[in-house]
Amino acid sequence: MPHPDTWLCVRPQGLYCAPADVFIDPVVPVPRAVITHAHADHARPGHGAVLATAETLAIMETRMGSGRAGATQQALAPGEVLTLGGVKLWLQPAGHVLGSAQVAMEWQGSRAVVSGDYKRAADPTCAPFVPIACDVFVTEATFALPIFVHPPAEMEIRKLLDSVALFAGRTHVVGCYALGKAQRLIALLRAGGWDRPIYLHGALMPLCETYARLGVALGDLRPATVADSSALAGAIVLAPPAAIADRWARRLSDPVTVMASGWMRVRQRAKARGVELPLVISDHADWPELLQTIEQVAAPEIWVTHGAEDALIHEVAKRGIRGRALRLLGYGEDVQEGSAEFRQQDAAESG
Repeated sequence: MPHPDTWLCVRPQGLYCAPADVFIDPVVPVPRAVITHAHADHARPGHGAVLATAETLAIMETRMGSGRAGATQQALAPGEVLTLGGVKLWLQPAGHVLGSAQVAMEWQGSRAVVSGDYKRAADPTCAPFVPIACDVFVTEATFALPIFVHPPAEMEIRKLLDSVALFAGRTHVVGCYALGKAQRLIALLRAGGWDRPIYLHGALMPLCETYARLGVALGDLRPATVADSSALAGAIVLAPPAAIADRWARRLSDPVTVMASGWMRVRQRAKARGVELPLVISDHADWPELLQTIEQVAAPEIWVTHGAEDALIHEVAKRGIRGRALRLLGYGEDVQEGSAEFRQQDAAESG
């Protein structure tokens, strides 16, 4: 039985499965790509044939425009097996955002699973992570340090709702990523009892509309830019992270600056961004969840990508598991949640 490192390797374009002749989340255009999810550091335009879940393909089209999300596209349902060059390939939910998936590959009796980005906390807007037993597990490591233990998201949402009740005349403007985080926050607010309209920066509306079209109900959403200023007093407004500190937010009614991110665990980050109310809500696995996942997949070898690679490799070694840092380029060099996607969306969506 061949070891996965004989058929799965790192190339400049990204992680490459040689017998199937396909890249996973390549960072430059390639002839054949499997895309784990539609965040900008994993889903790039210009590929030839693109394989992903139907939801990811739909979101890629919303973000990139028609024809840019792959010359040809093929949707793969969870658990549906496709054979490429003798490699059995299938997708299973990753729990990160709507449509996010792990990529499982099996060749000549050897199995490798590429997690993509994932979380283990419940999320009403996407399918939960499904552990897959394998010989090599390729895991992200965004929050792979023991200090990162995310609180229940419902508890953080309660902080926001309590603040809205306390400062009833002020607008609470929440910085959040356009894909995944915004829709999750909306669903959590609805579950927490907020049945009033939620106002959105214009950059968030197209993806919320795509989520709704794909069956994720989000309730009454309204554009913040056309709302009367009196209507925004006591309202909740969601916006890209860059916009909450921009002139765009100054038109709001005495805004309370809020940020929803796993990085809000680090007080210095919140202070540097001028965040009054930090909410520790992450779409990535925290330290206990990473270790839980590694235990569940029972892989004798772990390959680690984009994040605190060394810390996780050191920890799994204590458990008798071999670890290897892949040092993939283009994913989270500045160690921010959403990584390159954070920087790209901040630049693109600050208007």
